[in-house]
Amino acid sequence: MAKKLNQQPALHKVIMVGSGGVGKSALTLQFMYDEFVEDYEPTKADSYRKKVVLDGEEVQIDILDTAGQEDYAAIRDNYFRSGEGFLCVFSITEDDSFQATQEFREQILRVKNDENIPFLLVGNKSDLDEKRKVTLAEANSRAQQWNVPYVETSAKTRENVDKVFYDLMRKITALKATEKNVNERNDDNAAGSCCVIL
Repeated sequence: MAKKLNQQPALHKVIMVGSGGVGKSALTLQFMYDEFVEDYEPTKADSYRKKVVLDGEEVQIDILDTAGQEDYAAIRDNYFRSGEGFLCVFSITEDDSFQATQEFREQILRVKNDENIPFLLVGNKSDLDEKRKVTLAEANSRAQQWNVPYVETSAKTRENVDKVFYDLMRKITALKATEKNVNERNDDNAAGSCCVIL
C-alpha cells in the first residue's frame, strides 16, 4: 500500500513516571539531545518531541517527563490518560524508588483500565552498581509478575537509553496495529450484517 503524500509520521506518546531524583529527566535529555544533565531542576512536567527512524519508518515520539511530584491526582490522571506507553523508572541505588513503582503501575492501570498497556520497568543509574540497593533478581521478578520487560539504563554512560525508548515505541506500534485490525474486522462485520433482512 503506497503511503499518501504529506502523511504525518505516526506519533507515539510516551510518559516517564517514577519517583523524584531517579533520572527521568536525565534519560529524556540524553535521548533527545545526547547530553548528560547532572543537576536538573525538577520544576514542572516537560514535553519533548523528536522525529526518529523506527525499523525503517519515520515516526515521532512525544515524551512527557513528569516532574516526580504529581501530587494532584487529576493532573496525574490526565497525563496517564494521554499516554500510549510508559517508562516506569527507579534508581537501582534507592530501594524506596523501586517500591514506589508498584504504586505508579497501579495508578496507570486504574486510569487506563488495561493490563496490556505498553510498559517498561527501567532501573536507572546502572553506572553506580557498587551502590546498588535493588538486586537484578528483585527487579526481574517484579517485571515477570507484571509481564513487562525490565531494562537497566545509565543516563550518564548512555547505556540502553535508546533501547528503552525504541522498545517501548515498538510495543506501542504493535498495539496500534492490533487495535486497527480489530476495528477493521468489526467494521467489516458491521458492514456485512447491516443488510440482512429477516
